[in-house]
Amino acid sequence: MSALTSVRYDPNSRAFYDRKRAEGKRHTQAVIALARRRVNVLWALIRDGRFYEVAPPKPIG
Repeated sequence: MSALTSVRYDPNSRAFYDRKRAEGKRHTQAVIALARRRVNVLWALIRDGRFYEVAPPKPIG
C-alpha cells in the first residue's frame, strides 16, 4: 500500500515507477520493485538517524 500511495504523492517514487514501466516491467513488477526500494530507503534512514525529505527527481542522462 505504501508503494501504491507513494506513486501518487512522491515525485521520486513516481519517477522510479515510470522508469520500471519503461523498462518493460508490468504494473505489479514495478510496484514490487518500488516497495523494495522504499524498504531499502527506510532502512538507510533508520541506520543513519535521518528523516525523509522529498527532493525533486534528478534528471536521467
